Amino acid sequence: MSDILRRDPRKEWIARNRLHPQHQSVLAELGGGARPTEWMGPNGVMRRDPRAVGFIGPNGVRRIDRSGAQQAAQAPAHSAAAKDTRQNVTIDAPAFIVAVVPDMAGGRLSAHDRDLLGLARQLADADPASPGAVLAVVFGEHKESAFGEAGIDRLLHLDGERFSGYLPELKVATLQSVERELGPRFWLLPDSALGGGELGRRLAARLGERPAAQVWQVEASNDSATGWRATARAGAGRHDVHRELPRVVLALAECADPISETRHAADPISLGQGLPDVLGRIEDLGEVAVDPASVSLAEAEFILSAGNGVKDWDGYHHAADVLGATKGASRVAVDDGYMPRDRQVGATGTWVSARVYVAIGISGAIQHLQGIQSCDKVVAVNLDEGCDMAKRADLTVIGDASAVLAALVARVEQYRAEQQENRDAA
Repeated sequence: MSDILRRDPRKEWIARNRLHPQHQSVLAELGGGARPTEWMGPNGVMRRDPRAVGFIGPNGVRRIDRSGAQQAAQAPAHSAAAKDTRQNVTIDAPAFIVAVVPDMAGGRLSAHDRDLLGLARQLADADPASPGAVLAVVFGEHKESAFGEAGIDRLLHLDGERFSGYLPELKVATLQSVERELGPRFWLLPDSALGGGELGRRLAARLGERPAAQVWQVEASNDSATGWRATARAGAGRHDVHRELPRVVLALAECADPISETRHAADPISLGQGLPDVLGRIEDLGEVAVDPASVSLAEAEFILSAGNGVKDWDGYHHAADVLGATKGASRVAVDDGYMPRDRQVGATGTWVSARVYVAIGISGAIQHLQGIQSCDKVVAVNLDEGCDMAKRADLTVIGDASAVLAALVARVEQYRAEQQENRDAA
């Protein structure tokens, strides 16, 4: 038998075509039983799987598959009922503290927050002989129940009316109290427009520190006094700046891998000296009501997107108005004239990063899936349970789009009527 390796062009084509029915089996065959992250392309060029966890992108930024599609494809059929294998970690006497102030958009840890906590764990667990503890400082009410799974050892929750709304002066004064009482070795905040960027810069000014902003990578360094070196974006993202890691760090998304293998205690703590009494110069007058139709798709947090499966367009528009959602559409719906071109979602339209994306009657073309890859939660309503949108979605409802929307609108209107009756009775 000849020792010459024979290439199968058809299998190589299937390996590149993610939508082919035999895609997973061919990848496993080419990878020796496991899904490979690299394989030889038809022209002799090595191809990389961009959905592999921890893939380094062309700009050196770590790209992470948050959709769960890769893990779902590799997991056995009984994985949903499998026992949780996370290791429980408790740090009773930490050598130092790494403080994190997450944005908590919508009362939950965002993907950016989880990346930041992954970076905090990287700093805290560098020396196994003397590990540190990760402290999370959370302001206002929250709906999060998985602080421990995110890598938090201590939780300082500052609740109540006093911390609701836009109160940067009070929050900075509270963080100064944490600084005096606990003396964290590092302060980590998300460099975002949701409040973390401003709060981090205010805190650095109060502490007399020169913060590192736009940080996307942190590495151990023997030449640094802190033992770490940060790489940050500069020049509108065109250049990188390398410097010693300071005490106050404002990090970008994907600065580190989120925690996935351990569960930490997330023990609640309180400030021994109480909360500071600050007379703020800023008065929060509350949120301003905004018409969802006037919000651009790129900035919308809740999108109700329609596709070819929607037949009752009057019912769809009514549902969007009742739910207070920004309207989106697939390319097919736009090409058919049901929605304007500026409402098209996808690689050929607008890339969106909504917290909740509801796809009504959208099968999930590859361009559309690319455009919603940054969304936190995806809900699909479709008659085809095997479509790619159903595989991508965190929750899938199998049924007729019009009937599901009508039932949802009826339930929301009933709930609001009951709430109004309770208020009138009170």
